Amino acid sequence: MLTHPPLRVLIVDDEPLARLRLRGLVEGNEEPRAEVVAEAGSGEQALMWLKDHACDLVLLDVQMPGLDGLGLAQALRGRPFAPAVVFVTAHPQHALQAFELEALDYLTKPVRRERLQASLARAAQRVGERAAIKARDGQEPAAADGTAQVINITERGRLLRVPLGEVLYFKAELKYLTLRTATQSHVMDGSLSDLEQRLGERFLRVHRNALVAKAAVRELERHVPTEGVAEPDGDGSGELGWAVRIAHVNEWLAVSRRQVAAVREALAGQR
Repeated sequence: MLTHPPLRVLIVDDEPLARLRLRGLVEGNEEPRAEVVAEAGSGEQALMWLKDHACDLVLLDVQMPGLDGLGLAQALRGRPFAPAVVFVTAHPQHALQAFELEALDYLTKPVRRERLQASLARAAQRVGERAAIKARDGQEPAAADGTAQVINITERGRLLRVPLGEVLYFKAELKYLTLRTATQSHVMDGSLSDLEQRLGERFLRVHRNALVAKAAVRELERHVPTEGVAEPDGDGSGELGWAVRIAHVNEWLAVSRRQVAAVREALAGQR
């Protein structure tokens, strides 16, 4: 199974011992994984570093000489896709102001391991949501045909990046979609209609509830209608329906009558 890249964390605190302890907690967290990419002893140092570098999360003290944590959070607030901010401070009285600045969380010192883990999980979820927005808006690296090369999924606080070439099909089930690869099934948000528009010619809508990679279609056959496989197309006659067999997993998915010709064309194009 693919693993998500570790969260990139910047620690900003004017006390070296506080930074050292926080680094140990961050890098000792097992899930989601996180790494401290830089430390800064003041708000000004953090801003200088952020001019040339990127991170996913800033762990930020409030009271510091010069530009304090609240000032730094305000400076970051207007930036597109700015890093998430979690305040880490011994002064709980600033919590309201911190949340007015759209802080992701507010931790009081000494920081408890489980509270930090919860904050990191929320940050990982935000990273996943932003990656999905970038992919939707065409900001992900594109393949030669203009389609996104990866599908971003947020699953139990983790960001998974599934290469599009590994996807066999998407299937709508209740309020969610199932993404199927040769080895894994993942649950994700979204709609088949949006995916169909985004993914272009590499995928084929075989049924109202299924979008299949053309390269994964192995055969098209008549099948006795059974639940989850082929089904009559709404006339209630119980006649044989159509289904496609999916490579690697040997699963059968129902094909609507109107899509049979398109499936045959896709199969012919693979020869």
